[in-house]
Amino acid sequence: MNSPDDILAELRRLRATDAPTHGGRVLSYVYDSGLAIVDSLAADASALVQPVNGLDPTTFGSVAAIERDLISFSRTAFGSSDAVGSVTSGGTESCILAVLSAREFTRTPAGTGNIVIPSTAHAAFDKAGKLLGVSVRRVPVDPTTTRADADAIADAVDDDTILLVGSAPNYPTGTLDPIVELGDLALRRGVGLHVDACLGGLALAWWPTPLPDWDLRVPGVTSLSADFHKYGYAPKGASVLLHTDRDRHRAAYFATTDWPGYPVVNPTLLGSKSVAGAAAAWAITRYLGDTGFTGLVADIAGTVETLVDVVDGIDGLRIVGDPAGPVFTVATDPAATTPIDPHRWADEVSARGFTLQPQPAYVQADGSTLAASTHLTITPVTSAVIDELSQALREGADAAYGLERSVAPAALRELAAAFDSGAISIDDALALDSASTEAVLIGAGIDPHTDPADAADSLDLSAVITAIESLPTPITAKMLAEFLAAYSNPSP
Repeated sequence: MNSPDDILAELRRLRATDAPTHGGRVLSYVYDSGLAIVDSLAADASALVQPVNGLDPTTFGSVAAIERDLISFSRTAFGSSDAVGSVTSGGTESCILAVLSAREFTRTPAGTGNIVIPSTAHAAFDKAGKLLGVSVRRVPVDPTTTRADADAIADAVDDDTILLVGSAPNYPTGTLDPIVELGDLALRRGVGLHVDACLGGLALAWWPTPLPDWDLRVPGVTSLSADFHKYGYAPKGASVLLHTDRDRHRAAYFATTDWPGYPVVNPTLLGSKSVAGAAAAWAITRYLGDTGFTGLVADIAGTVETLVDVVDGIDGLRIVGDPAGPVFTVATDPAATTPIDPHRWADEVSARGFTLQPQPAYVQADGSTLAASTHLTITPVTSAVIDELSQALREGADAAYGLERSVAPAALRELAAAFDSGAISIDDALALDSASTEAVLIGAGIDPHTDPADAADSLDLSAVITAIESLPTPITAKMLAEFLAAYSNPSP
């Protein structure tokens, strides 16, 4: 038996290989308030409910009390005095439940019905469609503004549409969709409208400058999701899904007495579940309150304004669209004297101590393209490193001038050419078994059995992004799934 000290020492060694979760060095995935008391409060609250099973709030009354308070806090933040909801494990679960609610509320059989979403809506809705047997219609957005087009959304709606979706803001570019126009459309067509505010809703609710209406106050909005583990600064595993209609909320519940065990009543996808994330979110919202969130969001807004000015001052790069909130995206400025590849820029900024998130170009259904870009998530702690980050953004641009885009590995370029020529069909590639797919990855120099401690240095992410752009999307999905499955499993 290993000693607790040895076990924790090993975990510390493993954690030392991770990207830093505090200090503003990683501008995606993590949401650092910069307040040590918030982290310690969350840890203490999580520890207090560690043995609690969220399955049954009638046995563990603290669960019901925590969820009531979080729902009350959320409906006030998002403009409704009487919304009802459920606390979930994260944005993906909230979005899936929003689609489930719409399917059940409209009594649409699985395998029929559709949801209509902008092309920039989160992939969680594709997962919902796959799990629930609902087709997903991604409608192109304006390539310049990246806002959803309400008229184009309307053209995609038919008698089988059960839900519309808008983002506040979207993840790829930080743009706020026209929720008022979408709400009007939803009312005219008699369908629900879900606002996905998972990413930035808990920042937009306190944004210091005026924004177009986007939350539960908008007529036609029937549900809204927001994540406490993003701009609520809680540990991962806490989100909320609110409904303006009690019957829509209840429609997502699973309840049965048709078995010999205890009555099963689940408002979420999980049965037994941890309450740690919810308890941490509850503690943080009570600690920060309106004043605390206002101050943190003001810091974020000021930092975003400064960094946008920095990028605007770099010849060769541009801000994509008109972002509203705590995230924005940077792409090549094709009108510049010397355009800069955003992924090369991200590499150079990374070499200077800050990790940005590259995003591939995306061809929409109408043939228009959303440009390859680099995403930045701004949190309160970013203000503490803003001078150093600004310098890294400028120096990274200087270093990236004139650099060509990363090239996909030769084996993947050959594979792309084979698809283009018709020598290999998508169906042929999708029929490959796991071992054959892994062999293609290894042949391309992307070894999924890389030691996690060495992955940051051995994987050329820019080349992987380029490969994603060059191959058919079903193939990149299959290859990425194979990579991650093999990466997370022990070697044979």
